[in-house]
Amino acid sequence: MSESLIAALFVFVLASFTGFEVINKVPPTLHTPLMSGANAISGISVVGALLVAGLDREPSLTTALGLFAVIFAMVNVVGGFLVTDRMLEMFRSKGG
Repeated sequence: MSESLIAALFVFVLASFTGFEVINKVPPTLHTPLMSGANAISGISVVGALLVAGLDREPSLTTALGLFAVIFAMVNVVGGFLVTDRMLEMFRSKGG
C-alpha cells in the first residue's frame, strides 16, 4: 500500500473514533438541533461527492465511492430534515 493511502486510512479511523466519542457525549436534548446544523455539512458533502463521482469519464473505484458518498450523504440530509420537521411540529399550535 502507498503511504498516502495508509495516511488517509489513519485519518479516517481517527475521525471515526473521535466522531463516535463526541456524539456519545452530547445529551439527547441537543441531538435534534445539532442534526439540523449538520444538514448543512452533509449538503457540502453531497456537492463534494458529486464532483468526485463526475471526475472520471470511465467507471472506476473513484466513481463508485463518489456514488456511495452521494447516496449516504443524501440519506443523512433527508433524515435530518425529517427529524427537524418532526421536532418543529411539536412546537406548532394545535388550533391553527
